Amino acid sequence: MPGWTVTPVDARICRLADAHGRHVGNLKLIGGRWKFKAIGYADDGGVVPGGGPLTDRHDTVLDGPDAASVAAAFGRG
Repeated sequence: MPGWTVTPVDARICRLADAHGRHVGNLKLIGGRWKFKAIGYADDGGVVPGGGPLTDRHDTVLDGPDAASVAAAFGRG
């Protein structure tokens, strides 16, 4: 099963999906460092910033905006 999928949105933001293709957060370039920003979804489909299955990893600093850096920080998706 594949791990994390990182999809660039623009030069400073990437979308992060888990091995099941679920959007679990974004990687954002903030102050010259890549940080993970968790995202969850409410029952009505609304976005819950800082929520979701990786809420405990919110604001984790990563080496870069790629699947290998995410796997090093979080393990396999």
